[in-house]
Amino acid sequence: MKFDKERLFWVHEPESYKIGDDRIVITTAPETDFWRRTYYGFCHDNAPALLIKTDERYFSFGVRTDFNFSKRFDQCGIMIYQNEENSVKVGVEYHNEREQWLGSVVTNNGFSDWATTIIPPQQDHMYLRVSRRESDFLIENSADGVNYNQMRITHLCEGGGEINIGLFACSAEDGSFDAVFTEFGFTDCKWEAHK
Repeated sequence: MKFDKERLFWVHEPESYKIGDDRIVITTAPETDFWRRTYYGFCHDNAPALLIKTDERYFSFGVRTDFNFSKRFDQCGIMIYQNEENSVKVGVEYHNEREQWLGSVVTNNGFSDWATTIIPPQQDHMYLRVSRRESDFLIENSADGVNYNQMRITHLCEGGGEINIGLFACSAEDGSFDAVFTEFGFTDCKWEAHK
């Protein structure tokens, strides 16, 4: 399956973006994010996500994202978006001049969780990969696009049939930046069956 630009659709189309065959750029707007309830109590569902539908049950989807964050909570990466209450986002997020966060948010039945690890502030790109085995997902990252590290395995409650997967970028506070996506596409599932 191809990440065919003719089949792409937006959740919350941004004001500024460019879609090419090999390069996609999303310019974020301030105060945009995806988050539901947990700890903070608030619900945000206004960030742009460029998605494609698939009912393939076993695949991997990967991308290289390049970023030049400007403000706290600027972020970009891969998104699975079923609806406001059920989604997965994985990416890099700016925290401060000393660190960035490599992380993932899984939202099941209206409640988000957040798993993070610290990466250096000078990191300006990351390879991300999500592999699907029915309604379970393996999330990985790589600095070089060759050697991948597991970030988490998760279940998506509404992830068993057709899913919407693609790219997202947002600026949860007062930032704005260009998220650049290249080397995106589907492959056979890189997540081997457990034996």
